[in-house]
Amino acid sequence: MEEALHSVEAPAGNPPVCAEREEAPPPNSAPVMPVLAALSFAHLLNDTMQSLIPAIYPILKDALQLDFRQIGLITLINQMTASILQPFVGFYTDRRPHPYSLAVGMSFTLVGLVLLSLAGSFALVLVAVGFVGIGSSVFHPEASRLAHLTAGGRHGFAQSLFQVGGNAGSSLGPLLAALIVVARGQGAIMWFSLLALLGIVVLSKVGQWYGRSLARTSRAQSSRARSVATPFVLPRRRVVFALAVLITLVFSKYFYLACISSYYTFFLIEKFGLSVKSAQLHLFVFLAAIAAGTFLGGPIGDRIGRKAVIWASILGMAPFALMLPHANLFWSGVLTAIIGVIGASAFSAILVYAQKLVPGNVGLMAGLFFGLAFGLGGIGSAVLGVMADRHGIPFVFAICSYLPLIGLITALLPNIERPLRRT
Repeated sequence: MEEALHSVEAPAGNPPVCAEREEAPPPNSAPVMPVLAALSFAHLLNDTMQSLIPAIYPILKDALQLDFRQIGLITLINQMTASILQPFVGFYTDRRPHPYSLAVGMSFTLVGLVLLSLAGSFALVLVAVGFVGIGSSVFHPEASRLAHLTAGGRHGFAQSLFQVGGNAGSSLGPLLAALIVVARGQGAIMWFSLLALLGIVVLSKVGQWYGRSLARTSRAQSSRARSVATPFVLPRRRVVFALAVLITLVFSKYFYLACISSYYTFFLIEKFGLSVKSAQLHLFVFLAAIAAGTFLGGPIGDRIGRKAVIWASILGMAPFALMLPHANLFWSGVLTAIIGVIGASAFSAILVYAQKLVPGNVGLMAGLFFGLAFGLGGIGSAVLGVMADRHGIPFVFAICSYLPLIGLITALLPNIERPLRRT
């Protein structure tokens, strides 16, 4: 890692929103795999700890006598703290990068896990998950920006590799919760603080490399001009409209995924009479399918275009989502696995599309869309929790099954990956 990337440029300052202003990769450039692998592994650790929270909801519900409204509020606090700060972190680090900010963010997660293992009240649980959320709000935009900078021009591949670590971690959280926390109780959450300590070590190494890279970049820029790609221009109103479409697509995707990730275990327990451990293993299968499908969207988007991937991913979930509420136990597992694989490819494509749409603001776009993913998921979980208390979990799954149909609005996105007009 220490020897990698001798020519990565610093983030762009603040170019016009409509013009693509990216550093041209050097000839025969390739992704910096040691750095990308470290970022992906750190993402695995971060999202393992994040996904631990919904996985232990049944334990917290029984231990603290919580209702579904309070379960939804836990998710809301966690995901709102993990979302509100992200665009600000991305905007700031685009202009003033801090090599060790990733390690600092992981330290917040460490504090949150320790508090969660000791929490004896609903209020302390909210404080603990808030700290874990703040850790993610620092990690995601900065790590995504570093993945973009080390992509060697293969931005979809780099974002997918980065995100597949996170999705693998999301699938491991429920499995580890089933094996460790269910068997040993809430205090066993303390063991997961070891993952946070490991993450701090890995991200400190990344910070050392990035600090040296920034120093080399500063010296290089003092002796030569930056290479700038030929820009293409979209009218500002079309840029704003396209961002609104992308935000709506993220809403449809993550509101639906919040339904499954937060309430799938309760759905299986209520409809099929499964134990908590068995239901969590089914949730693991769904999240593992997301991890398996994540890697497809980026590389395919590099080849055929991100808009096509967004079409296939979000709208492609619709028929399987509509069948899920009416399926038996076997087909529920099959359908959720298919939904996970198909739906997982959308986010890499959406993120890279947005970064191309608003160039020079890689961290800002990463923070905005990662923040939206967390925030909309949290709002969705809270709203669906209230709905579940009133109408039951099966009703919630039936209503949410129509959300992927919103993918039809992908047709409104401009084809920015073809030349529009040169300046």
